[in-house]
Amino acid sequence: MYFLTTPSNAGAWPYGDVGKMWAETMKRDIWQRFVSLLGMSLVLLLAGCDLDVLNPKGSVGIAEKSLIATSTWAMLIVVVPVIALTLFFAWRYRASNPNAAYRPKWAHSTPIEVVVWLIPALIILFLANLTWKSTHQLDPYKPLQSNIKPVNVEVVALDWKWLFIYPDLGIASINQLTVPVGTPVTFRITSDSVMNSFFIPQLGSQVYAMAGMQTRLHLIANEPGDYEGESANFSGRGFSDMKFRTLATSPDAFDAWVTKVRASSSQLDMTTYYALARPSEKSPVSYFSSVDPRLFRNIVAKYNNGNVLDLQDNSCTTKE
Repeated sequence: MYFLTTPSNAGAWPYGDVGKMWAETMKRDIWQRFVSLLGMSLVLLLAGCDLDVLNPKGSVGIAEKSLIATSTWAMLIVVVPVIALTLFFAWRYRASNPNAAYRPKWAHSTPIEVVVWLIPALIILFLANLTWKSTHQLDPYKPLQSNIKPVNVEVVALDWKWLFIYPDLGIASINQLTVPVGTPVTFRITSDSVMNSFFIPQLGSQVYAMAGMQTRLHLIANEPGDYEGESANFSGRGFSDMKFRTLATSPDAFDAWVTKVRASSSQLDMTTYYALARPSEKSPVSYFSSVDPRLFRNIVAKYNNGNVLDLQDNSCTTKE
């Protein structure tokens, strides 16, 4: 072909304009396929995420979702313009752009300084105020305001299962928590093993469970449902299966569940508890029709020389 031997065409595309167009088309097709593959990969990755935290079913969870959304939008005020301007500057001041001013000695701009310092400072002040208020409003130790008497539940993290004791009802269950809808639930949480974390994503607030200590949590379910509860802190071999179901039912259904548990032939005294506390994985749901009323206290006390902090007492005295 003539252009292959003509000096003025040295370095030209070896197959002419048609070949060049074909190469550009292939390049564009490869890029489109890459973008499509990337998009499909993201969809597949996100398909495995339930995002329960963003689908709350309790007032605490709703307030936490609002806090997450507000904080995210506030930070995006800075993040989005920074990303957009980075791309714009890279394109505007590329080496091949003859229209862009070349100023190698440029060093300062008062308007830019004002913008890059003032806007982030205002956002930080806003987030600081939001954090201060929400920290007190969503304090897990703060009882929820309600005219309905709360249900008290004592939670014990074991290897690798959850024990729920209803001290006012004298019953207990393994890996199943049942609460009435619209009724505040007051949790006292401890561990009889390594440190763990008690979490019901759709109801809110993750709280640690620690041996020899009691932590508090107040939650409420606004809607009936079957919600997943989990351990949110790695605790050994059976951690991945250390889950439980939270059943939010009507008051009548809750009473029926209590009756069902009381019909169980199993009783939870200290002897039975020692056998129950042995490490086990994928433990099935089980019920206990009666519970040693000092069981939770004894679990906490055995790590404190027999003493237990009385959280009901404002003076924080210990009881033997």
